[in-house]
Amino acid sequence: MLAEVPPDAPILAQEIFGPVAPVVSFDHVNDAIRMANDTEYGLVAHVYTGDLAPGLRVSEALEAGMVGLNRPVVSDPAAPFGCVKQPDLGREGGHDGLLEFTESKYIAVDW
Repeated sequence: MLAEVPPDAPILAQEIFGPVAPVVSFDHVNDAIRMANDTEYGLVAHVYTGDLAPGLRVSEALEAGMVGLNRPVVSDPAAPFGCVKQPDLGREGGHDGLLEFTESKYIAVDW
């Protein structure tokens, strides 16, 4: 855990694969969402709160393929795994992962 990290710290703009938690202070929850979304990466985000309703609102606003709300581990074999930004788009695992191997077709008909 890295305490009192300034909002412009380089570590906040990098994709970190490890047990690192930079802690940044904010005045309003919208500031926290803006700072969290201010990255080119979007694999996993985490939200910890004692109030479920705002936690869900923040989780929905985060630009990440997966969000852990009050839980450290988000992976599950039945859940889709993937990001919404860099390094790539797409999902693997679960129903959404199976869709990666299909081709969809839309057919519009007047009968």
